[in-house]
Amino acid sequence: MSVPWPYPFWIAHRGAGKLAPENTLAAFALGHAHGYRMFECDARLSADGEVFLLHDDRLERTTDGRGEAVEQPWGALARLDAGAWHGPRHAGERLPTLAQVLAFCGERGCLLNIEIKPAPGDEIRTGRRVAEVLAAASVVPPPLLSSFSPTALAAAAAVAPATPHGLLLETFRAGWLDEARALGCVAVIAECAAWTPETAAQAAAAGLRRLAYTVNDDAEAERLRALGLDGLITDRVDHFVP
Repeated sequence: MSVPWPYPFWIAHRGAGKLAPENTLAAFALGHAHGYRMFECDARLSADGEVFLLHDDRLERTTDGRGEAVEQPWGALARLDAGAWHGPRHAGERLPTLAQVLAFCGERGCLLNIEIKPAPGDEIRTGRRVAEVLAAASVVPPPLLSSFSPTALAAAAAVAPATPHGLLLETFRAGWLDEARALGCVAVIAECAAWTPETAAQAAAAGLRRLAYTVNDDAEAERLRALGLDGLITDRVDHFVP
């Protein structure tokens, strides 16, 4: 039997998809303005263990910094411009900490899907620190934790065993179901094209909730609805009505 599921069907990718600088408070505010009440985001660590939002291992694409993010202390990362790359309107936008995002969502009654995004070799430390931040925040209902890294998920579960977590998959590799069960996952979050009637049925039979990323096409959204999926992550917060 499936676990209780407090999460809405539509989830805004990285805050507001591509309409604002991803993984910033400006993106969350815009997604919220479009009616979204659940957001996906990427959490990783600074050199000194601060949990903050950034998708890439490196800084160049979405900030005015350079190099590997994990090599920088939070004091340096906090000063970076994380908005100007998107447009002059967002110049000066900063990288938020996970604690700041949790506070933003708590004030507005919103939920999160937090992807644990460890730098290579930093899976255990990242999983633990993300879980520690969540435990300190005492968020109810709790965020849904997810990761492509089973090691990071296991580390998070060891610190916060009651926090629901899901296995992220690009493809349904051999042994995926056993892996999800061994990790105690409540959900599988797969690339949208990977979902088929067979994989959807397998996950459902195992009592796993089923989510898809990143769904930006109407026909694909309808196909996945017909498969009975429990949630869709989208960039198109100005198109799909949550």
